[in-house]
Amino acid sequence: MDMTNPLLNIFSLPRFDLFHVEHVEPAIDYLLQESQRSVDNLVGSSLAPTWQNFIEPLESLDNSMERIWGSVSHLDAVKNSDEWHEVYAKCLEKVTSYSTNLGQNTGLFKKYKQLEQGKEYQEYCAAQKKVIENSLRNFRLSGIDLPEQQQQEFKAISLQLSQLTTAFANNILKSTQAWTKNITNVDNLAGIPETSLAMLKQLAEQKNLDGWLVTLDFPSYLAVITYAENRELRAEVYQAFATRSSERANNPEFDNSDNIKQILKLRHQKALLLGFANYAELSLATKMVDTIEQVMSFILDLVERSREQAKQELATLKTFAKQKLLGGGRQDAKLEPWDISFYAEQLKNETLNISQEKLRPYFPVKQCLDGMFTITKILFGVEVRERQGVNVWHEDVRFFDLFNNKNELIASFYLDLFARENKRGGAWMDTVATRWQPSTASLQLPVAYLVCNFTPAVSGKTACLTHNEVTTLFHEFGHGLHHMLTEMVHFEVSGINGVPWDAVELPSQFMENFCWTREGVDLISAHIKTGEVLPDELLQSLQKSRGFQSAMMMLHQLEFSLFDMSAHASYQPDDPQPVLEVSQQIREQVAVIFPPEYNRFPHSFSHIFAGGYAAGYFSYKWAEVLSTDAFSLFEEQGILNQLVGAKFKNTILAKGGSKHPIELFKTFRGREPNVDALLKYSYIV
Repeated sequence: MDMTNPLLNIFSLPRFDLFHVEHVEPAIDYLLQESQRSVDNLVGSSLAPTWQNFIEPLESLDNSMERIWGSVSHLDAVKNSDEWHEVYAKCLEKVTSYSTNLGQNTGLFKKYKQLEQGKEYQEYCAAQKKVIENSLRNFRLSGIDLPEQQQQEFKAISLQLSQLTTAFANNILKSTQAWTKNITNVDNLAGIPETSLAMLKQLAEQKNLDGWLVTLDFPSYLAVITYAENRELRAEVYQAFATRSSERANNPEFDNSDNIKQILKLRHQKALLLGFANYAELSLATKMVDTIEQVMSFILDLVERSREQAKQELATLKTFAKQKLLGGGRQDAKLEPWDISFYAEQLKNETLNISQEKLRPYFPVKQCLDGMFTITKILFGVEVRERQGVNVWHEDVRFFDLFNNKNELIASFYLDLFARENKRGGAWMDTVATRWQPSTASLQLPVAYLVCNFTPAVSGKTACLTHNEVTTLFHEFGHGLHHMLTEMVHFEVSGINGVPWDAVELPSQFMENFCWTREGVDLISAHIKTGEVLPDELLQSLQKSRGFQSAMMMLHQLEFSLFDMSAHASYQPDDPQPVLEVSQQIREQVAVIFPPEYNRFPHSFSHIFAGGYAAGYFSYKWAEVLSTDAFSLFEEQGILNQLVGAKFKNTILAKGGSKHPIELFKTFRGREPNVDALLKYSYIV
């Protein structure tokens, strides 16, 4: 490799300080040229394919792609700039073209089939056979069996979809950043907690403005919509947030309307080319669930079980809000969408004597991390230690190593916790390097990125998390553990690789459960002033709050899941139904809360229009059944039971994508999963 380009040095951790825009395209061009040359050599070889002479060279290419292209993609998400995004989008086109060509390479496909039919195949372990099985399936889902003309059509569609989904995500980021509101009278921000006010003041200072700056980044939006007593401000911020990247936004140049139409159209065309009736069928071809009917039945069953309780929860909230509004002299006492979070927080505080801000001082970041790492050590026998001096992309980013009980380094991860400008919203885990060992080289250890968007520390104070942020931290760390505690050495089934999308949330949702137990909270809480753990009365209120409006929250997620599945399963190419109509129909079928006409939630629904959850958003609830049922074994045998923890590590985490997840689950739990566990944890009866 050309070692003068820092992006091409894949034999160490990334040197983010050395990566510049001018390095990106030459590095990607070199990577793709060398990869194509290697593929051509493999296809042209007269040797009978074996694991060592065929699969391992391909794994090496995947590894290089992850290390090099992964760094470019990561920086586009956490340190976005127009210049970087422009070259990223340009290179994405090349990477997509290469990947599509690879999926349609007849010579490679024949080599895989030859390998499957060879004598050596019977001697392979289950993980190796799974790699080959998945590869053959993916070839067929990449159009390998199509005639030449249709292969070219498939390739063109794949390229367009890659460009459109990237544009969709970038429009959300740009639209989010384009709206701000500068407030110079603090009275207009009455009710907003001191921590959030300090954050808004810091945002203003960063822009050389007086007063406070409200933005649509989630910590800012959440602070206003949950706490601001100024109803007009809440309404204004709600509308700006709900119309992001749409024609109703103040900055309609970032409208995603046409992107959505084109994405749905092209996905449908792609599915038809491959012989599926619609994109939903294509999506399910790589998931645990087999049919659209199964998904719909699963979702609608949960709707049926949740709806009456959700109606009751909403009625209680409306009554409470009306009393407050009339008591405040308001004659327009109707509960509006921008009132829901505000009055829900007040109702929770009055009935349970608890709020996220009341909890925040108990969860300083250091204690949360120390406690989370202690839980990891007890359950999985793994110690987490911070390493100083590692090169990072921002001063807030930290780096940690994982050691086993023999004090051997087994994995590492970067931790980027706080929201900031030019950083994509949300929280995610991504991979820097995958655990992998070819027969002729030493073991490559897994490395992960863990990224969140929490409220940053301000004015030199210690950063503390709300309990919601704590559960998000545990969620992403669960994804990280899935990647880092794998024992697989074959690239395509190592960590989260090869894990069906509707099972990949199992470890992440599983880890959240420890944030609600006495045993877990004792380790992750220490009041910022007194050092005391969360008291019993607050913990009991917190546990009860898990059921606060839980049916309304359940319906909210199910509405998203149904919209996603319906938009993809019911698409009619001759007469496509406008996406807002689909959304409204689903809402009328499922919801108890109805947003205003201007709401454009599909336009910022990045999970399905820019992420990997297209016709798969149901995966969150599907995996939640698995995660809650898995955790119930800890409840039965001990929350921090080392034997049960070791069993979870050895069956669920260690096996990666080498076995079907339902088989791994049954090995761990001793039976099929039970949906009642989800309802129990959601306090839905």
